Amino acid sequence: MNPIWVLIIVTFVVFIARLVRPELVLTFGLRPISFLQRPWTLVTSMFVHADFGHIIGNMFTLYFFGSFLMSLVGETAFLVTYFVGGIVGSLVYLLLPSSLFAPMIGASGAIFAVGGALAVLRPKQTVYVFPIPAPIPLWVAVIGGFVIVSLLPSVAWQAHFGGLVYGLATGYFFRRRERRRVRW
Repeated sequence: MNPIWVLIIVTFVVFIARLVRPELVLTFGLRPISFLQRPWTLVTSMFVHADFGHIIGNMFTLYFFGSFLMSLVGETAFLVTYFVGGIVGSLVYLLLPSSLFAPMIGASGAIFAVGGALAVLRPKQTVYVFPIPAPIPLWVAVIGGFVIVSLLPSVAWQAHFGGLVYGLATGYFFRRRERRRVRW
């Protein structure tokens, strides 16, 4: 089983557990007020989601963007991009919290890291984004998605921003590495 399916399955298992035991949001979500007592929430918060729309949107994007990135850079580089991007997003949220008490949850920081890397690696690649009926460049989809999603209420734009910036930097690194291979 590839790493993307493992991430999706684990995320859905945590989502079902959270539906059964809602207090798991406080255990696994990232809360600035309790971060020093629960440092593992830098990672576990990526597996907790608020509702069906939240998890479906993130896992759908993870499947398509993640599969594309993994085909370009390999499993290890994909996983590093995903997890480090999610952690960077969490750290940016800790630096610029919306609330000291409300838990920050979701894989969006990690997803935006993957999207950012792809936007640099394949900016002209066309994609379809619902509900737009025409293909758009990947970089427009990622940056536009960041702006639109981050403006929604109760969204941790800080995590999106941290993941996206990390992903863009990582994509630049991957692109330079790719160009060096082509020269030889």
